[in-house]
Amino acid sequence: MKLLTFFETKKTINLSANKRMLLWLPAFLFLLIFFFYPLSKILNLTFDISTLTNENNLRITLHALRFTFYQATLSTLLTFMLGIPSAILFSKYNFFGKSFLRAITAVPFMLPTVVVAAAFNSLLGPRGLIPLLSSFLFSHSPLSTFHFPQLLITNYQFTGTLTAILLAHVFYNTTIVIRIVGNALSQLDSRLVSSARVLGANSFNVWRYITLPLLKPALFASALLVFMFNFTSFGVILLLGGTNFSTLEVEIYIRALQLPNLNLAAMLSIIQLFFTLIFSILYTKTINQINTQTNPQFSTARPPKTTKEKIFATSFIILLSSFFFLPIISLPIRSLTRLEADRAQRDQIQYGFTTDYYQELFINRRNSIFYVPPMQATINSLSYAGITVLFSLALGYPVAVALAKPTHLEKFLDPLLLLPLGSSAVMLGLGFILSFGRLISSPLFVPIAHTLIALPFVVRTLQPAIKSIPNKLRQTASTLGASPFKVWQTIDFPILSRATLTAATFAFTISLGEFGATLLINRPEYPTIPIAISKFLSQPGGLNYGQAMAMATLLMLLTTASIFVN
Repeated sequence: MKLLTFFETKKTINLSANKRMLLWLPAFLFLLIFFFYPLSKILNLTFDISTLTNENNLRITLHALRFTFYQATLSTLLTFMLGIPSAILFSKYNFFGKSFLRAITAVPFMLPTVVVAAAFNSLLGPRGLIPLLSSFLFSHSPLSTFHFPQLLITNYQFTGTLTAILLAHVFYNTTIVIRIVGNALSQLDSRLVSSARVLGANSFNVWRYITLPLLKPALFASALLVFMFNFTSFGVILLLGGTNFSTLEVEIYIRALQLPNLNLAAMLSIIQLFFTLIFSILYTKTINQINTQTNPQFSTARPPKTTKEKIFATSFIILLSSFFFLPIISLPIRSLTRLEADRAQRDQIQYGFTTDYYQELFINRRNSIFYVPPMQATINSLSYAGITVLFSLALGYPVAVALAKPTHLEKFLDPLLLLPLGSSAVMLGLGFILSFGRLISSPLFVPIAHTLIALPFVVRTLQPAIKSIPNKLRQTASTLGASPFKVWQTIDFPILSRATLTAATFAFTISLGEFGATLLINRPEYPTIPIAISKFLSQPGGLNYGQAMAMATLLMLLTTASIFVN
């Protein structure tokens, strides 16, 4: 009898393992064909041992690796300096406009990199609102007799500096700290703090011995995620910093396209993947500790009462509102404002409000055969985004079901999902070209590349929702005679519908704004909005700059609309 029970148990375990393999099979095959195979193809063709012994290659690699760690560390520290107090603000206090401010802080993370770059360019760049308006005010004020203020404005430089990169990274990633640390703070058991207070502990000791130890997993997880995004940043550094700032990602782009050295590009890609894998494994382990050390609690947020609390809350509300709202609002303002001559006709130009930049988007003044109206670029982007949503949900749902109750198999395969996030988009594009040849002319490869990037976000969004469905409800419904479809319709779908909409929104917005991979594999006759924006920004002249602001505004409106629909 015991022997029979043993074999029945083993059979059940094997069936469970087989089912898990089937759940992973579609996503794994997708990664194998469209990620690992192209990557291995380009590495086999371009990487050799002599690359490791070339002194120039080693010098370039060490310089890029050093600066990548340097800017990622600085960006992470600055993000925490703003993110930790903001997380405390949202988790501990109630105030007027809290939901709106929280939504505003989340918008940048969903915005495409080209929009973020354009937003800061429109506010602080050489043609931005602040420099041009400051120049105008100084030239029409008594201070114009002094050359010092005018000299400062003339020599002002924002784009092409490390400051621009760091500000954009903080703008992008602060919401990660607010979400992860803020949620952990709000879920801490308030009885622990109350007990410590009764026993005579002061605020510092409560933070040191109770709050901080419980928050360590959340702090470490948010730090890893922010650092990984900064480590693999491409669009922000390329558009705001330029090729003078040689991170691993930018250096791969330079060596693959501008100064061809595929051997070096392959080696840099291996290094980047190695570090990304380490970050992914650490993040996966840490995020699981958060789920086991915190429990949902009723909200303990309250209005600020003491003078210190009011000063703290007021100052950070003003700081967050200014930091996140000004770049976002300056983009549409700059797209509707003429502050400089379009073609050096300063005597004939009329400064002020204008819709010319939007109208010029529909005019092909150079009669270029590659010109595509912005409506067509918008249709292309929306089509790619729609296909990406379908692919991501179809591949992500089975994986999320398997990860809802992880085993050793999931713990091994889970970090592999994050690898496309840390791989070089340029190398991925080259791998597509070398692996699939003429097939790369198909527009379908663009949403395939977008799906590789969106899939981890979709799985991470669906997994907690699937895990939260009580099995007792399903069993009870089945006992009462409900069919499997009826069980799904009445129990699973109401619980998963919200998470599915959120996952679809993630995939949609990621595809809308994806820049790095699309830059290489996109065909000229099928441009996306980010590609069109980058082309306008790369061309001189006030008209091209205004058109870039107009296109970026349209993309921002599309992305923001999809966020608020969710």
